[in-house]
Amino acid sequence: MFTVHTINPLAQSRTLGRGQVLLRRGFEADQVSFIETGRVALGVMGSDEMEHQIGVLEGPCWLDASSVVLNLPHLVDAVADTPLKLCTVAAVDFKKAITEMPGSARAVLTDVAMAHRRQTEFAMSRLAKDAEARCAEWLLSHARFGAKGDLAVELQQRKRSIAAQLGIAPETLSRVLRHLRDQRLISGSGRVLNLLNPGALRSLAGF
Repeated sequence: MFTVHTINPLAQSRTLGRGQVLLRRGFEADQVSFIETGRVALGVMGSDEMEHQIGVLEGPCWLDASSVVLNLPHLVDAVADTPLKLCTVAAVDFKKAITEMPGSARAVLTDVAMAHRRQTEFAMSRLAKDAEARCAEWLLSHARFGAKGDLAVELQQRKRSIAAQLGIAPETLSRVLRHLRDQRLISGSGRVLNLLNPGALRSLAGF
């Protein structure tokens, strides 16, 4: 089994506090981390905080091992969203362990890493759309017709999860929804949001 301790039996776990920067975009990794417990936010950092979030990772899992597999720099910044417990191994040891795998297993691992890379590239490209446009697009794609023929969205996820899908902070999502209400494009503040002006929302989304 491909684990931290098969790569380096002496690897030690360590704990990190919330807000600790783990990865930086554009840099190649000299080490690879395995998140044992905790949550990591992925996206684009501002000066000192996550400005645009595209997703989260919940341990146990590897943290952007795909970039190391492909010998490419990281596409995203990564920040501890909760206290973390993680274990780290040198990238050179990680790559050596890959070379010792059977050829068929290496091929599958490379294919999976490339698919993950493409998904991340797509998620990053969505950041080109501003927050309101992405929110309008999400509302329209999740809207359903009610008994009276009106469009509405039932929020079945927490706002934090929705914000992560949109690549924005939860506070930004709340601000965007408030602005859309002020413009009378939507109404409702509970689990159901009514789409009062779908045409305007489509224009905002760029449809």
